Amino acid sequence: MTTSPTARQPPIQEVLHRIRWDPVFGQGRFELGYWDRVQRQIVRVPLTQVRTDPADHFALRVLDAEGCIVEIPYHRVVAVWCNGTLIWQRRVPSRP
Repeated sequence: MTTSPTARQPPIQEVLHRIRWDPVFGQGRFELGYWDRVQRQIVRVPLTQVRTDPADHFALRVLDAEGCIVEIPYHRVVAVWCNGTLIWQRRVPSRP
């Protein structure tokens, strides 16, 4: 994976599939960063707190700090870290 702004970034679903199914790439401590529209910042969550449904191509579910399950659309996922190193990112939404 590359974080170069000019390189083609794979879709987040592809990154998540690779983490899950590639035994070499999937080793490590992963975190997802998603854009929280209320807090207006990137929220980082451990991948262990993320649930995906293969039938849902639009959103994933995250266990938030209060213990509630929150549905996050894939387009709001903006970064992935492995062992603290940024391995994937896309531009943060610039809407007010």
